[in-house]
Amino acid sequence: MDLLGSILGAMDKPPARDKKEKEMIEKQKKELEMMRNKERDELNRFRKYAEERLGRLVKDPVRTYMEFQPLDKVHRSVVHDIAEIAGLVAMSFGVEGVDRYIVVYKKEGMPSEDELAVRRGGEPWNKQTAEEYCEKKKQQQMLEKELRKRPLEEKEVATPMSNYKDKYVHLIGQDAALEAAKKTESNKSYGYVPSENKRDVRSIEQTMADIQAKKKLKTQHVAEDPPEASTGDSVAESTSSGQT
Repeated sequence: MDLLGSILGAMDKPPARDKKEKEMIEKQKKELEMMRNKERDELNRFRKYAEERLGRLVKDPVRTYMEFQPLDKVHRSVVHDIAEIAGLVAMSFGVEGVDRYIVVYKKEGMPSEDELAVRRGGEPWNKQTAEEYCEKKKQQQMLEKELRKRPLEEKEVATPMSNYKDKYVHLIGQDAALEAAKKTESNKSYGYVPSENKRDVRSIEQTMADIQAKKKLKTQHVAEDPPEASTGDSVAESTSSGQT
């Protein structure tokens, strides 16, 4: 026998479990199994309940959403799963562990911005709340319409609380900016031609007559000027004069 075997042989064996301890362990196992089965059955019942409710929502042509009571995370996940399968949209509102609940909407009846704001603020959304928000929106639209109708001179002009020049008084003084400012005017004698001078005030008949007169004058000048002798004629004249 080796050293390890001798050491293990010399050690005391673990105490054997008595009958009562074995029975207690078996009882705990059975209780745990029963608890798991109970939770599984409860989730199955809730799933069936949620499927029935959402099935009624899908078949109802008038109703656009369905609200569930506050649920824990596991039960909300079941509702989300069923809603996704049915082609619906599920949204959760409220505080986790306190009053977080889930609302399932049809895709053609998605919530408005007002409803989302109310639910996220922890308030219930019902017919009365919807009417109140609708009335507020109408009043806001009427107010904006009246403001657009008001003329510009009646609108309030925003005035600054302080003058920014006061910040630089110690550098430029009070009157430096006024003395430095000069009114600039353009010199009308440079490059300025009134539009009246650019406009042709002649009639069409007068314009055509002026054009014909210019053409006639040009032809007269051409007729009065003698044509210049060509180079060939000058050479011929010089040769003939030499022969004579």
